[in-house]
Formats: sequence, C-alpha cells, structure tokens
Amino acid sequence: MTSTQAEIDRSVLGTLSVLAWIGDPSEGHDIPYLLAYTLGDGPQGQKASEEAARGLLEEIGLPIGDVVMDGTRSPRTFAVQILLAGNQIALTLPGLNATCTAPDEWVAAANESGQAYFLFATRPWAEAVPGRPVSAEVLQAFAGDEEVLTSSAHCVITVQSLQQ
Repeated sequence: MTSTQAEIDRSVLGTLSVLAWIGDPSEGHDIPYLLAYTLGDGPQGQKASEEAARGLLEEIGLPIGDVVMDGTRSPRTFAVQILLAGNQIALTLPGLNATCTAPDEWVAAANESGQAYFLFATRPWAEAVPGRPVSAEVLQAFAGDEEVLTSSAHCVITVQSLQQ
C-alpha cells in the first residue's frame, strides 16, 4: 500500500514577502540574513496562512525549529535557491517565488561569504508590508522573538549570482 501527500494549496499562504538585512558589522556579525514570511492575508485568514506555511515547509523537507539545514552542500538541488543580480534578490522555493531589493551592505556580505542565513517564518507578519520601510527595532522584535524563531525553518544557503 502506498500513500501520497496532498500538495499544499499555496494560495492559502497569502502574500509571501522577503526581507534582507545583515547582522551588526560593528559586532563582527555581517552575516547576510534573508527572511521569508507571509502577511497572513490569505483567503482563509492568518491561522490558515500559518498552517499552510508549516505544510509547505514539511512538503519541501525543511524542518521547523532549532535545526539549521546546510544547503551549501548541494546548492543546485536544495529546495531553497537565492539568485542575486545587482541588488535584486530572487528567492525560489518549489511552487513559490519572491523578490526583494537588498541593501548594499547585504550584497557585499553575500558576495564575500557566498552564502546567506535563510529563515522562513510560519507566523504571519502583517505589519511588514512590502514597499514600507521596517525599522531595526520592529525587525528585531519580530525576527528575534523566540516564538518566531522556534516556529521557523532555518538554513544556510549558497547565494548564486548571474554571470556578467
């Protein structure tokens, strides 16, 4: 007997957003971070968006919690891909794509290390609407929240660049 897992209805996620930042370089933390999150504005509301995000991560094999996956070992076949062209980041996951503009310091850190720390938050973040600036304090309150961190998928992934 075989069983198949139903594919997650990605429309339930709502708007998928991406935000790039680096750790504090004055403290030696110039790691490029990339955070993916939903606004929770899917047709069935925030709770359904969160459940869909959890289902998506399970479907693509990214564990939620304190495990950090190393996607740099097989960057071409890993479920999460980052492509950097100038200051534009294209994030690709199975069945999903999102883009954002990276600050210059993120681009420099990513080019130097060749990788980024990626988080996919299952908890919706309705306040961080694309196109509106997010202050360092607001970002820290969300991305540094223990509940957000323990309910997120974490991985280190290779930052691929377009050949010019």
